[in-house]
Amino acid sequence: MAIDEYQQITYDVTGPVATIALNRPERRNGYTVRMADELADAFPRADADDGIRVVVFTGHGSDFCVGADLGGETFADRPTQVGAPADGYREPAGRASLAIFAMNKPVIAAIRGAAVGAGSTIILPADYRFAAKDSRFGYVFTRRGIVPEGASTWFLPRLVGMGTALDWMISGRVFGADEAHAAGLVHRLYDADDVLPAAYELAGELASKTAPVSVAVTRQLLYRMAALGSPFPARDLDSQLIAGASGNADAIEGVMSFLQRRPPEFTGKVSTDLPDYLPWRKDGGAR
Repeated sequence: MAIDEYQQITYDVTGPVATIALNRPERRNGYTVRMADELADAFPRADADDGIRVVVFTGHGSDFCVGADLGGETFADRPTQVGAPADGYREPAGRASLAIFAMNKPVIAAIRGAAVGAGSTIILPADYRFAAKDSRFGYVFTRRGIVPEGASTWFLPRLVGMGTALDWMISGRVFGADEAHAAGLVHRLYDADDVLPAAYELAGELASKTAPVSVAVTRQLLYRMAALGSPFPARDLDSQLIAGASGNADAIEGVMSFLQRRPPEFTGKVSTDLPDYLPWRKDGGAR
């Protein structure tokens, strides 16, 4: 669904960096169906723009997202019949998390304050998660009589291990940034005012020093190959990709810029230069 005007998020582009920000600060960025739809529109929009190299994902106000806005519209389209997913229903958090999963561009989540419920699930597919030292996280679903969403039961154990994922999700307890960092959920901690500048600094480094096609393929290789039962399919695909590197303009530029000790000028475009034989492209990247 294409959206002409965003009401609950903002979408800004500065140079090669797009910023997608939750924008309901008066409700502590409580998650809604409208917000889910807007995020599901904004991330593919950024991914389709070759001028954008990196996305920073954040929230306006003092909190990233306190979870579902239980006093609002979040469950307005919730199905009431068993089997509704077969009729096309997709729960709201998954609309955002799987849009991020499908990205070819790196996503840096910059988190302040509370990131609870949906606020903890939609950040999981991001490539980086930077957080304020006083931020709080929680997979509180069992304490609300529901189950985790956003495909978080797939993402979270891959980030923090099954034992920690079981603890956090079964107990539903809220935990602090230090615990999140120690477990690997958060990459780096900062003072609250430094989180977003740090995200932009990393975004600038990624945009200036990495090749967009290489990043796109590598990002998906990690997600698609790591879950396989053996390394052999990954080795076979690696071999096919490396075999084509000798005639690849970005590969040549990467070597020459290193030898000449100058910044690289990569010309490959995600929209036109991804290899057609990548297995996830054959199914439209949806699964």
